[in-house]
Amino acid sequence: MNKWYDEEYEFEVEVTGYLRGDSPVRYCRNGEEIGDKYTCTYGCPVNKDGSGICSKTMIVLYPLMEAVRSGGDLTNLGGSGKYVKDIVCPDGCVIFRLTAKPLGNPNFHTGGFWKQQ
Repeated sequence: MNKWYDEEYEFEVEVTGYLRGDSPVRYCRNGEEIGDKYTCTYGCPVNKDGSGICSKTMIVLYPLMEAVRSGGDLTNLGGSGKYVKDIVCPDGCVIFRLTAKPLGNPNFHTGGFWKQQ
């Protein structure tokens, strides 16, 4: 991989709880534990050990990340702040908190990076 574009946002996804119980055993197939953190810019979130976040959860995260990248405000989607939203995985097991951090780089589309030279 040869990443050539400096992304506009960094995302952190933290496990904050479970809907039922207090352990991921026989509950969360990916083994998500409270306090686990995943980070990414454009790619899929990985933890400090290089393991990826649950693929089903990524289905929920991606549209929210794109909303932020497009200048959106997560409070308009039920978030607790412009760059913060809690979500529940599609299986209804794990609660995650998505937090976006602006990096100050130009927008990919309005900055014209996608255009042929």
